Amino acid sequence: MWLILKVVNCSESNGSGANEPVHVLAYYGSWGPAKSQELEKVLSSIRESRYTRAKEMLSKLRNLGMPLNFEDVSNIAGSGVAPGRVHVARAMVEAGYVDNLRQAFSRYLYDGGPAYATGSEPAGESVVQLICRTGGIAVLAHPWALKNPVPVIKDLKAAGLHAIEVYRSDGKLSGLSDLADTYELLKLGGSDYHGRDDKEEPDIGSVDLPVLAFFRFLEAAQPIWCNAIKEIFANATERTGLNGPKGCHRTNSVDDLCNTCLSSPELGETDDSEAEVLRTEFADIILSNRSCKTLIEQRAEITSLLH
Repeated sequence: MWLILKVVNCSESNGSGANEPVHVLAYYGSWGPAKSQELEKVLSSIRESRYTRAKEMLSKLRNLGMPLNFEDVSNIAGSGVAPGRVHVARAMVEAGYVDNLRQAFSRYLYDGGPAYATGSEPAGESVVQLICRTGGIAVLAHPWALKNPVPVIKDLKAAGLHAIEVYRSDGKLSGLSDLADTYELLKLGGSDYHGRDDKEEPDIGSVDLPVLAFFRFLEAAQPIWCNAIKEIFANATERTGLNGPKGCHRTNSVDDLCNTCLSSPELGETDDSEAEVLRTEFADIILSNRSCKTLIEQRAEITSLLH
């Protein structure tokens, strides 16, 4: 089992009448989201907004006497990547306006700073609902960075939030652990790594997440991901005409399922290498709840081995 992780920038009311940026993480199973087109439409809109936001930040820097070329910022971000603050900060370093990325953020690019700009990010609640609809686990990232986290967490929980990051890279348990208990949210962790070349920035994977917290996450994720896989298969069979006269098509093995897919009249010719890839992918998928142990049983087995 492995995860596909998407980061969604959005905004949320903090209870004082003001919106502040929040980061919502979407954890998907190995086959990705159901309703992928709906998710991609939202992400595409956010990417376009980030381009507009980057140009606004450059405009503000120009007014501050620090002109930068948008092409240079885009090149730093890389092909197909919507530029963000860190890419603008790198351009500022390369241009000699600041000594390092930390200085760029602390002087100009911090939230509300003289060169800071907001995009047209969607509301946090709508993002959480979207993640839930597309078969993902919605997680609020680094909530300790919020000015007023309680109303934000409360509203996102009402929208379907599954978890919040509690375990920090410095080894400390954030004070929001009790809040996670109050709203019955899973407790996860994250390094909040942004590639800022900052000696004080935590490394990727620097958070020690308790094994029990990880298993609780998988227990919650398993049925959600299984349902997403079923929906993906249902949509695929509708597109390829694999449904039988009663709306289903029985197969007795991975090979049978693969051969059925490959023999669909709506698919073109597939060479042997592509067929083998398809067989491997099908073999890695949980096709029915009956064929897999529950994570509770797996945890019990591991616990018995440890003792």
